[in-house]
Amino acid sequence: MPSLGELRRVIRRIEGARPPRPAADPVEQVVDGELLDTGQGTIVVVRRDYALTHRHGAEPLGDATAAPLEMLARAARIDAELGDAGRLLFLDTETTGLAGGTGTYAFLVGAAWLEGDRLALTQFFMRDFDDEPALLAALEPLLTRATAVVTFNGAGFDLPLLETRFVLARRRWPAALTNLDLLKPARRVWTGWLADCRLPTLESEVLGLARDNDVPGALIPLLYFDYLRTRRAGPLKRVFEHNRLDVLSLVALVGWFGRALGPDADVRPEELAGLGRLWEPVDVERALACYRNALAAGVREPVARWARMRLALWEKRAARWEAACALWETARGDDLFDPRPWEELAKFQEHRARDLSAARAIVADALDQARSIGAAPRVLDGFAYRLARIERRLNRPGLDPATT
Repeated sequence: MPSLGELRRVIRRIEGARPPRPAADPVEQVVDGELLDTGQGTIVVVRRDYALTHRHGAEPLGDATAAPLEMLARAARIDAELGDAGRLLFLDTETTGLAGGTGTYAFLVGAAWLEGDRLALTQFFMRDFDDEPALLAALEPLLTRATAVVTFNGAGFDLPLLETRFVLARRRWPAALTNLDLLKPARRVWTGWLADCRLPTLESEVLGLARDNDVPGALIPLLYFDYLRTRRAGPLKRVFEHNRLDVLSLVALVGWFGRALGPDADVRPEELAGLGRLWEPVDVERALACYRNALAAGVREPVARWARMRLALWEKRAARWEAACALWETARGDDLFDPRPWEELAKFQEHRARDLSAARAIVADALDQARSIGAAPRVLDGFAYRLARIERRLNRPGLDPATT
């Protein structure tokens, strides 16, 4: 019977005879890219070109070239000039975490720009943290040539993170870089009738894009750390696709805004109301036209209520009292009790029409409804105070309530 030592020697010989595990395919081969030497090191680069007729969901990419950028900048409350569409840089990052700070890296950056009759989309990937100088060196000329960077929540995350990485690497961050962050106008247009204004929601509800087998964003940092540990690049293919779709969605959204801000916007009534909110700081008359058209088209609640009250506010400011009162009358007939139209009608009757009896009837009715639904004490106290004040005026000797 062999000794324990002899058994161990046999086992070592058997293990030594096993064929070595095949090396994992390099990431540049897995993602169909190539290695690029930037002079600061080597990174993986993946480039895809898209014809401007390519549809991302239902939106052709070419619509972004005709977007009225000056108008979009004003609607997004950007003071700087966006310049020509050909010098926009559409940018999205995938990072090692969502907390930000000096310990967070952007390991994959997708950037797209218009090149003649095509959209060039290039992704820059660092195979390890040591590759960051090379990635930043590749990004710098793209940022320098751009008149504006188009992002989605980039003002709150992507650009501050990249600026931090540039500063830590002792590279110059473009000081005059303009950011067109599409999250801001998106919130003004779609808040109130979409569940949220996250990019996946806008893709499905606005662009008509359905992502198949998309990797959840929360898993992306874990997949990168797994790659650093194992060097298995297969799961990263879905990360590259996720990033690529994010960048294409930026281009498609600029195209959507371009069409929607044009004179013949073909959008849903709820979007018309949202465009009114977008137009208000820029062109009040365009905003009012959006509200009126949305209401005429049968915009649904609760957007209709909001549009009605915004339109009534501007009619009041323009002293178009008949139109304002008609809107308030409609609003106070809604199933959901809103104290504002009642208050406005009461103030109109008391101070403009000088009909104290009519004002008292409106306030008394409002107070009854507020009590029946258990309104907040602030609302009840406000109506009660107004009713008491009107009744004191009505009880003055010799007062004609219909003319005072």
